[in-house]
Amino acid sequence: MIFQRSKSTLVNILIQTLIWVVLGIVLLFNQPIGWGIEVPYQFWIKQTLLFVILIAAYYLNAYSLVPGFLLKNRTGLYFLLITIVIVFILVFMSWFDSYLELPRLFLEAFMKKKDALKHLDKKRGYDILTLAISALVIGISTSITTTQIWQKDRQRNQEMEQEKISSELSFLKAQINPHFFFNTLNNIYALTVVNVETSRTALHQLSRMMRYVLYDTQNSTALLSQEIAFIKDYISLMQLRLTERVTVNFITPNPLKEYPVAPMLFLTFVENAFKHGVSDTQPSTIDVIIEQNDNRINLMVKNAIFKTQGSNIEENQGIGLNNTIRRLDLLYPGKYTLKADDTGEGNMYIVNLTLHL
Repeated sequence: MIFQRSKSTLVNILIQTLIWVVLGIVLLFNQPIGWGIEVPYQFWIKQTLLFVILIAAYYLNAYSLVPGFLLKNRTGLYFLLITIVIVFILVFMSWFDSYLELPRLFLEAFMKKKDALKHLDKKRGYDILTLAISALVIGISTSITTTQIWQKDRQRNQEMEQEKISSELSFLKAQINPHFFFNTLNNIYALTVVNVETSRTALHQLSRMMRYVLYDTQNSTALLSQEIAFIKDYISLMQLRLTERVTVNFITPNPLKEYPVAPMLFLTFVENAFKHGVSDTQPSTIDVIIEQNDNRINLMVKNAIFKTQGSNIEENQGIGLNNTIRRLDLLYPGKYTLKADDTGEGNMYIVNLTLHL
């Protein structure tokens, strides 16, 4: 971001330098050298002063009139002030001509030539040229300034939006991690009542998973293989407390092509299946299938809906699922599809998530 600002400042300096070089050439070379007369030194004084006045008018317009009037919807007053500036330049330069006695000096030089009348007509064109150059400088100043301010505002808005998204993502991630952690701890606590040795194994497995949660997911992305390994560990941890009535099928792509993905993005959907798709009395099956087709990743989670746990899945969606959907909106706008169907055969609930990486 700092590099972009430095580059923008450098471009701005180069543009303005080019403007003043071109304007200086116009003012210095648009002189009566080709008229065959000796140019009085007062002429150079006048051109130099006009050059300085135009620079002052440029920056007065750029740093005061445009931001203070034009960009604050005070257009009428802005054009009135611009007109006053241009009229001032014309009147002042006309007075300065008289002060330097340039009309008399040019007239004396012209009278020595046979075509004096023709050159006098050209002399009258200098006021029109001053008007044209003044208007051109003011116009360039207005165009460049409004463009730069618009670009700065757009960049500022983009930075603010990015900061807002980053803050929201951090907040959502901070909510998801404790959500997962406490749910898993509750499961292990229940397991300690049944089998102490198995609960110890579960705690060891949980510590490995939390290492991934706390350290490996600090970046904005993780490798797809890491996410799949994490889901595999989670499923293994859940199976420690499940009976033989529950069948879990976990299918992953082979071979796997690595892609960076948002960390802990799949967990909520798998966790939701274990929360709502397991029965204490009836046989149940959970299918977790991850497929890969080039840069497209598809996650399908399929589980039964048991009336004892609530027939309406939407009522049971917790903070984890809602936050995951919000993360998808922020991280993959227009690059993901999420479908949830609870009207399938056998009263099944099916989630399909497709990411285009």
